Amino acid sequence: MSAASAVNAASAASAPGGVPLPRLGLGCMSMVGSYGAVDGREAAATLLAALDAGVTLFDTGDFYGDGANEELLGRVLAPHRERALLATKTGLRRDPGGRLLPAGAPDELRRACEASLRRLRTDRIDLYYLARIDPVVPVEESVGALGALVAEGKVRRIGLSEVSAATLRRAHAVHPVGAVQSEYSLWERGVEREVLPVVRELGAVLVAYGPLGRGLLTGTVRAGVPYAPGDFRATAPRYRGADLVANLAVVEAVARVAADLGATPAQVALAWLLARGDDVLPIPGSSRRTHLRDNLAALDLRLGAAELAAVDAAVPLGGARGARYGEHGAALLDE
Repeated sequence: MSAASAVNAASAASAPGGVPLPRLGLGCMSMVGSYGAVDGREAAATLLAALDAGVTLFDTGDFYGDGANEELLGRVLAPHRERALLATKTGLRRDPGGRLLPAGAPDELRRACEASLRRLRTDRIDLYYLARIDPVVPVEESVGALGALVAEGKVRRIGLSEVSAATLRRAHAVHPVGAVQSEYSLWERGVEREVLPVVRELGAVLVAYGPLGRGLLTGTVRAGVPYAPGDFRATAPRYRGADLVANLAVVEAVARVAADLGATPAQVALAWLLARGDDVLPIPGSSRRTHLRDNLAALDLRLGAAELAAVDAAVPLGGARGARYGEHGAALLDE
């Protein structure tokens, strides 16, 4: 089966609006410069190329570029709305200093939804996530507000991002949670302990962001080479200093496995994740068509038991070294 035909191999029955859930979605955060400067025309072309290749799920957030990412998706995808599933996140706002803070109050979520609908140029959001749990607002209140948006037809399904298993259960008791978005990759497997089993118990989907280790598992990052201005990785411990050097050794081991398979490291990392189950949906980010094509080719790569064991052996049991977020970002996680 080719990548173009395999990308939507999942059933349409569980998908919002009857549009099939793909086996790979497209993370769009990098299209607003979260990892450095971006060619806007190429980013727009990448969205259309993904759609033409059979990708249906496009993932964004209202705080990506302070709405600019949603505006890009709205402008490019509005003419093709019936072929696309739009997923966006809310529940974070910026303070005067530019830091993101939780914003899970029901009235804030409602205002945010209306703003996202305008920017996305649509009358409904297919998958609407609460990006972070607000510690001063009970999750039941936040999810209740999202559920009301579903009842009004403005949202098809609700999701939670970076949520603990206990909080997920509380939320699901108020309104069905269709998806949980968490960082999940070869070297970030924390969700396997508690979150993924509960996701499966509840019949939801685990949407894996950062499936390529924020670009490191592609084998293109080198120690000592500074990140571009505005690149998120410059602020996260595991992408800097001694932690980065240790983690690049893991990348080299994955690259050796990939070479034996005649594949790229990115394809091996994605194929490994796809092998976790049909309810695991990776959303590798890309703002370039070349990267998109490389990622989609992972759908044609089948890892047997021996190859999966070799990949597992290449990565330490504890995964990558160093925290995945800086101090402020880590404080926003529900752990």
